[in-house]
Amino acid sequence: MTEAEKRYHDWRACALDAEIAAELNAIESDGAQIEERFCRELSFGTGGLRGELGAGTARMNVYTVRRATQGLADFLLAAGLPKRAAIAHDSRIKSDVFAHETACVLAANGIEVWMYPRLEPTPALSWATRYYGCGAGVCITASHNPAQYNGYKVYGPDGCQITLEAADAISAHIARVKYFEGVKTMALADAEAAGLIRWIPDACLEEYVDAVCALRVGSGEGISELKLVYTPLNGSGLECVRMLAKKLGVRNMTVVPEQEKPDGRFPTCPYPNPEIREAMEKGLELCARVRPDLLLGTDPDCDRCGTAVPDGNGGYRLISGNEMGVILLDYICRMRRQNGTMPERPVCVTTIVSTDMADAVAKKYGVEVRRVLTGFKFIGEQIGLLEKQGQTERFIFGFEESYGYLSGAHVRDKDGVNAALLICEAAAWHARQGRTLLDALNALCAEHGYYRSELCSFAFRGADGMTKMDALMRGFRAQPPKQIAGVLVQRVIDYASGVEGLPPANVLEYRLAGGAKLIVRPSGTEPKIKFYVSACAKTEENAREICRVLRAEAEKMAAQ
Repeated sequence: MTEAEKRYHDWRACALDAEIAAELNAIESDGAQIEERFCRELSFGTGGLRGELGAGTARMNVYTVRRATQGLADFLLAAGLPKRAAIAHDSRIKSDVFAHETACVLAANGIEVWMYPRLEPTPALSWATRYYGCGAGVCITASHNPAQYNGYKVYGPDGCQITLEAADAISAHIARVKYFEGVKTMALADAEAAGLIRWIPDACLEEYVDAVCALRVGSGEGISELKLVYTPLNGSGLECVRMLAKKLGVRNMTVVPEQEKPDGRFPTCPYPNPEIREAMEKGLELCARVRPDLLLGTDPDCDRCGTAVPDGNGGYRLISGNEMGVILLDYICRMRRQNGTMPERPVCVTTIVSTDMADAVAKKYGVEVRRVLTGFKFIGEQIGLLEKQGQTERFIFGFEESYGYLSGAHVRDKDGVNAALLICEAAAWHARQGRTLLDALNALCAEHGYYRSELCSFAFRGADGMTKMDALMRGFRAQPPKQIAGVLVQRVIDYASGVEGLPPANVLEYRLAGGAKLIVRPSGTEPKIKFYVSACAKTEENAREICRVLRAEAEKMAAQ
């Protein structure tokens, strides 16, 4: 009997809820399904847990959630952190169920819980964690993954996703917990009656949106005249974005009707990610009818924000995460310099896979650029370091290529509501100068060069998916390429050894002659590998062609 089969039979021998029991009964004669569902346990890392919904140790279900929460509770108690936690959830299938299960396990361990009574954005969870002085925060979300996924994000007392050290410590506690023994839980009603579970009042959420509004760097003139189309992609962003729009005086905002209500099935797009055109298609169709100045789209947990603007030819053009990052960096620097609020030694934080154009823009304004590993938690860590030095005001902006932005220290994660504020501010200011955001981007390219970045993702299905991916990375390290697409590799940076003070990471970077680069980064939670290709050229066409060639080479490398 294989280890997977043993785990399968152990689960079947326990008293399971009807849904999980039925799933296990249905795969009794399906060895492949048993292997896939029980071949491993969900990996717990700095992003917490993430996986497909269903029965099994490699799936997201009430038992994997309870076990992880018991491990988190044991960690909190052992670490001497405040015995208090905040919980939020998004619109995904079973997100509310998993949130309640999390609360009940924490409460049974004597940990006071503050929980949002309805779905709210991930940045609102970061806010609540700090607001209530919690030892930890948990948001039930799989961000922008397809509908069959859900996840369990854990935040530290600072409102930032947990560090590598904390993730390792929590993972060690989880490993000592058996799925059906040793997990403490209690009824939700009993926990409420005992004062162990409390519901976060509206005042907390309103103060969060007020904190976002306080981050305005311009006069706000012209925002009320903006015509907006907004889509929450059937997720959690609608309430807070509407509150923000009202506070800004926006009078004309149309919500995409098919994507307005929370729906974890995401019926209009299989991949509810504003980075993907298909997810924004309904919004673009509405733009063709109402002709707005901006289309804004937030992902299901509202930490990412995508944008489309008029293209000057009667259509709308999507702005990439890197492009919006430099547009907003330039706008913030302009406004702060203009109104005298630029701090001494200002800092912008971005990631190793984000555009090099940020360095060019920052240099113009005398801004220090700090590059960190992929994941907004590392940007949040940099804010925390400045805070410890009494220099929080030096942080003026943080962004990552995957549509994450933050311009304040109110939370320690990317913030789709904050992003909506900045984008509206920048659009209104440029409109008063007779420009669209696309015009602003083109002007930056004419000044600094045409930077282009593209992302290629490759998934490895099946029980051995992670093994295949790991073997691919070992092969790249064993035989580093001398050339990529016929271009000399001038430098190979292996982040596994810890580069320039960064924590070790399973990332390889190839810097090519002419300024192009290719970065390879496997996911730590699922069998997926990402190739980031980028180029800088004198014309947009040349940059596009370099990326096309590199993208084709990435496909070959992934197929090895």
